[in-house]
Parts: sequence; C-alpha cells; structure tokens
Amino acid sequence: MDRLDEIAAFAAVADARSFTQGAKRLGVSGAQVSKLVARLEDRLGARLLNRTTRDVSLTDTGRAYLDRARALLDDFEALEGSVRDEDGPRGLLRISAPVAFGAKQLDPALLDFAQAYPEVALEVFYADRMVNLVDEGFDVGVRIGRLADSTLIARRLAPVRMVTCASPAYLQAHGVPQTPGDLAGHETIVDLNAGDPYVWGFGAGGTRMEARIHGRLRFASAEACLEAADRNFGIARAPAFVAYERLRAGALTPLLCNFEPETVHVHAVYPHARHLAAKVRAFVDFLAKRFAGEPEWHQGWGAHPA
Repeated sequence: MDRLDEIAAFAAVADARSFTQGAKRLGVSGAQVSKLVARLEDRLGARLLNRTTRDVSLTDTGRAYLDRARALLDDFEALEGSVRDEDGPRGLLRISAPVAFGAKQLDPALLDFAQAYPEVALEVFYADRMVNLVDEGFDVGVRIGRLADSTLIARRLAPVRMVTCASPAYLQAHGVPQTPGDLAGHETIVDLNAGDPYVWGFGAGGTRMEARIHGRLRFASAEACLEAADRNFGIARAPAFVAYERLRAGALTPLLCNFEPETVHVHAVYPHARHLAAKVRAFVDFLAKRFAGEPEWHQGWGAHPA
C-alpha cells in the first residue's frame, strides 16, 4: 500500500503542478506528499519531477511513468469501487450546480433522491462559476449551456428556453418591442452572470442577430433581474426555469418569441472513470428520469417560438 500511496502522491502533484495543491487534493499535508514523492524517486532511481520555486513540471521519465501510473490508479479505484458498490449506491456524493437552477429545480430533486437512496450522503454546492470538478473534488456537476470541457462525460437532461420579458405595466407605458433592434429604445435589466451581459443574442444559425442593451440596474442573479422586471423597471432576460412562475401568473409577458435564441440544455457532467461509482450512476439516472419529456418550465405560459 505504501507504494500505491507514493504513486497517488506523484500523480496528484503532477496533475496539479504543485505540491501544495496536490496535497489538498489528497487531503494530507504538503510535507507528507513531498516525502512520498521523494521516496518514489529514490526507489526508482530516477527524477520524475522538476522543481522550481514557482512551478513543478514533469521530466521525460516522469511523463512516461505518469501514463502508466494513472492506469494503475484507475484499475485500483475500479477494483475498490466494484466491491463498495455490491450493496448498491452508498457513500458521499459531492455535487456542484448553478445557483438559480439549484434553488428552483434541484433542491426538491435532491431531497427526493436522498429519500430514495438512504445510504448516500450529499454535499451540494451552488456557484455561478465554472467549477473544476476534478481539482475541487466533485463527483457530479450540473451545467447549463454549451459544454467546453471534453474531458468530462455529459448526459443531456432537459432543454431551456431563454425568455425576454417585461411587466404589462412597463409595456403599456413604454410600448412593446417588435424586433431585437427595438431594445435600444428600452430600459433593460442586466444579468451580470451572462458571458457578455450587454449583448443579447437572438435567433440561431444564419438568422442569428445581436442587440446591445443598456440599463441602470445590474444584478449577478436572474431572480433579482426578474424581480426588477416584475416591479416595472424594464425588460429582463432569464432562463425559463427561473421565469416560468411569473409568466404563468401573468406578472411578466414574454417578448420577441419569434426571435428567441437557440435553446440551451441542462447537462449532468462527471469525470471519466473506468468504473463509474454506483452513487454517480444512480444520481445521473435519477435526474434524467426526473427531467424527461417537456420540462414544466416550458408549460402553461405561451406558445413556442415559430
């Protein structure tokens, strides 16, 4: 087991390019990790890592050894996982998800999952940033939009329309925009979580167009933007899973439906592994079943865009 600990320490440091971060990943002290790596190099009679005051990098020998070491660690994890999973999903499941989707949709699903799988403990973190699942020790992430990280396995869960909307009172006072270009004459409420908060895209493919917007109210929260729209401050844009209750109640009116941007999707993502833990498989399957079909946030408030 000592040799396996040495290999795990080396792999963690190599992946993090840092003894400190590698130690955090393993949950041990930096001194312990340094000792394990030094012992491995002494036993092999070869230097695996180049160390400077600012960085850690692999030697050519280290790079070749790391490929074999990862395969060995994967096999060992698969072996232990197969034994752990014989009695079904169990253990700690760490989940990361966006704030608004977590509050509106994931909270009740998580409680139902916890009730269905009493041997699984949950740690759930909500953040509106791109979380590195591997470096931060998460088993599963929920992400919305285009996926850029090809090292993760993704399962599509549900579509999400992006809705432009305003209160009936605001529209009565300021008029209803007929095209995206009309937004230049309106007060808008800016969601700072967007990739480019001041540019709203409309349409898709060859019909895509952009509208530059402005507004004195800016929030890093879709819910806050909708609350401001509800109180007649201007036009907001938000995912349907945040807006649908206000749309159903008539507090907000959907706008520019024929120009809606391309539908995005909710995905469950998780790191690649030879052996997928039963707790991860069970959770992803649970979410896929939970959100199958046309989601509730697209129902009861208006027709789909043409």
